[in-house]
Amino acid sequence: MSKRDYYDVLGVDKNASKQDIKKAYRKLARKYHPDVSKEENAEEKFKEVKEAYEVLNDDQKRAQYDQFGHAGAQGFDGFGGAQDFGGFGDIFDMFFGGGARRRDPNAPQQGADIQYTITLEFEEAIFGKETEIQIPTDETCGTCKGSGAKPGTQPKTCSTCHGSGQMNHEQSTPFGRIVNRRVCHTCQGTGKEIPHKCPTCHGSGKVKKHKRIQVSIPAGIDEGQQIRIAGKGEPGINGGPPGDLFVLIQVKKHDFFERDGDNIYCEMPLTFTQAALGDEVEVPTVHGKVKLKIPAGTQTGKIFRLKGKGAPNVRGYGQGDQHVRFKVVTPTNLTEREKELLREFNKLRGHSSTEEDSSLFKRLKNAFKGD
Repeated sequence: MSKRDYYDVLGVDKNASKQDIKKAYRKLARKYHPDVSKEENAEEKFKEVKEAYEVLNDDQKRAQYDQFGHAGAQGFDGFGGAQDFGGFGDIFDMFFGGGARRRDPNAPQQGADIQYTITLEFEEAIFGKETEIQIPTDETCGTCKGSGAKPGTQPKTCSTCHGSGQMNHEQSTPFGRIVNRRVCHTCQGTGKEIPHKCPTCHGSGKVKKHKRIQVSIPAGIDEGQQIRIAGKGEPGINGGPPGDLFVLIQVKKHDFFERDGDNIYCEMPLTFTQAALGDEVEVPTVHGKVKLKIPAGTQTGKIFRLKGKGAPNVRGYGQGDQHVRFKVVTPTNLTEREKELLREFNKLRGHSSTEEDSSLFKRLKNAFKGD
């Protein structure tokens, strides 16, 4: 089955910026992450999304993909680096006489990266925390030290590919000599055979374990951001370095606060009399309650800024603000006495109104002209 177009996988067009690509990736990564997703085939979809992002977020890989498609995205160095890409490698052999460099199957290779999702409370993202997570991962088998062979025995060079990890089939055409490369079916590209497999890992050289890792969540981290922990990914191959662990952050919604970057937003109710006469009110913030003076005549939608009461910048560049939007609440279930006082108030006010009120009513009147 052919691979889907990477742009289609992320749901972006071919002119999308890196910011658009990153935003689309974060959204889909949260949707399909195997630890949290209930979608069918979530793990396969997550891998597809991750693969698409790794190519399109890298300028060089993206340029190669745009020019050569999936074959180009798998990487080459100049004209000498075509590797195990089947037909793509064949093109280079056809034009350059088989000079493409081959990957040594026994060379050290870095282990795969791991992504782990952690969900934080709203306040935990603001102030940070220390936590421990358990990662299911492959670790180097302690019995065979990663060789895959039974202790006291050694792997041997593959008898089919003679250690190259590839099978080559040459064919002459009117365009020149074509070398068709395929991964060796005997050793699966490793270049080795294991006559006597390790009883613990059954020849894989790895065992499944749960690894405990301490994670320091920095203050001010936000939804969709990642923490990279070097060397805590999957173990390397043939003595190569381990991959990295990427901790993806999700943040729970708060009942009262909303966050946008380093700023926090909330909405507060005001009674009719508080709005008309002014008052001093207590406003909750993530840093504790603060008192705020409300001037007389405050209207619904008025926003006040509480400087420095937002989230700290995760990179240490200062502190955000809290923005408080006030909403004047119309009283309900009035007593007869309250109604009487309001009628008297209305009489006293008569048609007198502020300049702002007059302008508003004038615009409203004009809006209904011609109806």
